[in-house]
Amino acid sequence: MKSLRKVITLDEFIFQNEKDFPFATGELSGLLRDIGFAAKIVNREVNKAGLVDILGTTGINNTTGDEVKKLDMFANEQFISALQVSGECCGMASEENDDFVPITTEDSRNAKYVVTLDPLDGSSNIDVNVAIGTIFSIYRRQSFFGPCRLEDFLQRGSRQVAAGYIIYGSSTMMVYTTGNGVNGFTLDPSIGEFCLSHPNIKSPEKGKIYSVNQGNFLKFEQPVKEYITYCQSEDKLSNRPYSLRYIGSLVGDIHRNLMYGGIFMYPATRSAMQGKLRLLYECFPMAFIVEQSGGKAIDGTRRILDIDPIELHQRSPVFMGSNDMVDKVEEYMKSTMKVTQPTVAAVTA
Repeated sequence: MKSLRKVITLDEFIFQNEKDFPFATGELSGLLRDIGFAAKIVNREVNKAGLVDILGTTGINNTTGDEVKKLDMFANEQFISALQVSGECCGMASEENDDFVPITTEDSRNAKYVVTLDPLDGSSNIDVNVAIGTIFSIYRRQSFFGPCRLEDFLQRGSRQVAAGYIIYGSSTMMVYTTGNGVNGFTLDPSIGEFCLSHPNIKSPEKGKIYSVNQGNFLKFEQPVKEYITYCQSEDKLSNRPYSLRYIGSLVGDIHRNLMYGGIFMYPATRSAMQGKLRLLYECFPMAFIVEQSGGKAIDGTRRILDIDPIELHQRSPVFMGSNDMVDKVEEYMKSTMKVTQPTVAAVTA
């Protein structure tokens, strides 16, 4: 008789692997569990969104100009609440808030960690029942004691101690890394627990999917246009053309590409020269996950995780996914730079 595989819950997995954390204090473990708990509450509301009055918009825009959905606000409030009562972090910054939120309770003000958060990624899909998600990132604070400061949040992505996302789709999954590989947990609604379902996720070295808002094609830089044309061209040796898949939810597109291989692109456009995605809330955590799964993440010419942020709501172009595909788009970007760069003779003439 075949023995049943032991179910490992998120809490059990975190406890068993605590020794692998860069700073094994128990606080980071608690913080990850708190995020998982808040995700369960958000998942519950997402699943019954059509039955209650939390669909639609609030009539206001957030600090980056996006229309705020009712479920956006609910998710934001739930994660802030969970972090405020946990005592494990001294502050958080959210895409939905203009400024960071210090947590000044006696238990939290001297905590070692800060959290950045996109509480509901892909919220434009809420009303049409398409996959949405939550993205989070955890940093060790730079200041020593007392209320957190701006400098605690403006750190390179390479300094993240943990990052992850929750995808609310046909099933609900939490995928995260602490810098020692990527693991995925599926929520079992019968017991109300996230259970290990995708251990040690590895992104395929090569992919056949490209994800981009092709409606913006005419607004893209020339090398991006050329790479997209490359993806569409027939070539038996490289199994092209590739398949275009674009959900309009960063969590959904990245999750699919982690499983099957592919590249996600949100390049700069004429109307958004700095790109659209937020560096702290979207690019950094997803780049950390992609790299930990064996992939690559760049802004076109440099590693995403090496960018020094200068403001909370900074944006960046992004290309991330399977190594082979990201290397190719980087080749196009750099070759164009060489062509347009003035020669020494021209400069000295």
